[in-house]
Amino acid sequence: MTLGLRRNTAGNRSSVEGDRPDTTADDETVVDQDQGNVLSHIISQLRPGADLSRVTLPTFILEPRSMLERITNFMAHPEILLTLPGIDDPVERFVAVTKFYLSGWHIKPPGVKKPLNPVLGETFTGYWDYPDNTRGYYISEQTSHHPPKSSYFFMAPEHHIRVDGTLKPRSRFLGNSVGSFMEGIAVMRLLNRNERYFITQPNMYARGILFGKMKYELGDHAYVRCPELGLEAEIDFKVKGWMTGTYNAIGGHIKDTKSGKNLFEFSGYWDKEMYIKNLTTGKKELIFDASHAKPSYPKARPLEEQSDRESQRLWDKVTKAIKVADQRTATDEKSFIEDRQRAEAAERGEHGEWRPKLFRKTRAGASNGPGDLDGEENLDWVIDAAIDGKTPDEIVKQVLAIAPILPGQKAQAPQAEAQPRSEAPVAASAPAPAAVSPQQVQPPQQQAPAPQQFQSVSQGPSNLVDFGHAGGAAPQQPAQQKASPLNTMSDLKEPLQPVIHRQDSVEGFDEEFHDADS
Repeated sequence: MTLGLRRNTAGNRSSVEGDRPDTTADDETVVDQDQGNVLSHIISQLRPGADLSRVTLPTFILEPRSMLERITNFMAHPEILLTLPGIDDPVERFVAVTKFYLSGWHIKPPGVKKPLNPVLGETFTGYWDYPDNTRGYYISEQTSHHPPKSSYFFMAPEHHIRVDGTLKPRSRFLGNSVGSFMEGIAVMRLLNRNERYFITQPNMYARGILFGKMKYELGDHAYVRCPELGLEAEIDFKVKGWMTGTYNAIGGHIKDTKSGKNLFEFSGYWDKEMYIKNLTTGKKELIFDASHAKPSYPKARPLEEQSDRESQRLWDKVTKAIKVADQRTATDEKSFIEDRQRAEAAERGEHGEWRPKLFRKTRAGASNGPGDLDGEENLDWVIDAAIDGKTPDEIVKQVLAIAPILPGQKAQAPQAEAQPRSEAPVAASAPAPAAVSPQQVQPPQQQAPAPQQFQSVSQGPSNLVDFGHAGGAAPQQPAQQKASPLNTMSDLKEPLQPVIHRQDSVEGFDEEFHDADS
């Protein structure tokens, strides 16, 4: 079965010559009979194309971390990232940026796992200690729940690198697979070069959810574009065909947009070796070997220093239960969190529009700053702080003043419930965290309050959790429905109702996605 294939785009299938040994066991989840029965019972009640935002699936498919934390995979290879601003040749610099982009996709848990859906107002902050005694800083917040939007900010001040992004995933049922369409963009700035790199993500698929082995795939089209250089990389993540092709293949090219000439060509596998060929000289070389790469994960403050809306503390009991396969506890603890979120949504319904604490809306043309320049309005949200220091030390202080990141920073008061805010950026109502030296961290002055225990309102045991982003309305008990399992293979061959579209965030590029049997 070919998943996520774009209509009339046969070239998206893998065209690698010869058969490669299947070394993708880490991408598979073997579902036992009881787990398979649970999946079949739920999925059989859906039609292809159904929105999964309020569908519950078993806990064994959950990754024990929030989407806000999973986004940091993008920054997990500093040995590539930190070299980018120092490359003088513009074409070589763009190639290196593309290499950095390709380096993050091999990072994932074994099997088919979905990260936890962040609740509205959830935050995650972290940092990297680099070998040259500098640091990278990361701040993220769930800025919308319906539709889901995860906004993030990264900066390596000494290396003149800044990243702003918003991820907007949409999940759909496609027959024997689930597709997560990763809309949204990131904008990476090389500040010393006055360059912006607009970046999108491939879509993600879980195959074999009704029969066979569950399989993880990346698929479809993504790009890296630099308007200042007039260069773009168009990258195809190729899904395996029913009878031909291999798993995890990539293809694509780097093009000079001014002349229309293709300069380089990509090939290989996103989980193994990837190659780049210079189309002028004919030389082909290894651009990145994911099979031997060692990612660098961010560090976070201890749980006792985190507020109750920070990801690791918020989901602590859930993630611990997932790691030991305690599905009942994972479900109960997750329900506690989501029930509180529903109650908060009902309570603030009388107070107007909710606004994020750390991010502001983009304002096209309002300034020459991040989020306000042409094309960046598609970020939707950008960090709500002026970061304009003249030296790296000044910038570090400005970043640390946004939210606690380093151990020992004085934690903010527990996040207040969201209040209506004006469209113009305003200072956060909570006191700013105390600035901390980037090299020496002082012991914590004050511990955050103990994690709040949420009162359960679940009715009886269950091993199901929200697959999507439920929680926008007050909790109601669903009506009991008789299961209608699939009885024949023909049930899997209905065309998508409706056809699924992905809207490219920058140029309105429209793609259609179809199950192979449709």
